[in-house]
Amino acid sequence: MALVCVETLFSPVEAEIARTRLEAAGIDALLFDAGIASLIGPGVSGIRLMVLAEDEASARRLLADPA
Repeated sequence: MALVCVETLFSPVEAEIARTRLEAAGIDALLFDAGIASLIGPGVSGIRLMVLAEDEASARRLLADPA
């Protein structure tokens, strides 16, 4: 099970919203580096949104849709 990064976000709130959107669509997602980003501050350290490789295309499509 390989994980891939589908997006890097610089706001913890935006990262959590994106993760929740994926989860609501049935795509398991994890946030990497959220802890260090919250310590350093928003906009400095990116938070990686990770999904399974087989879910990458679906996740990217969903995240590209602004709805």
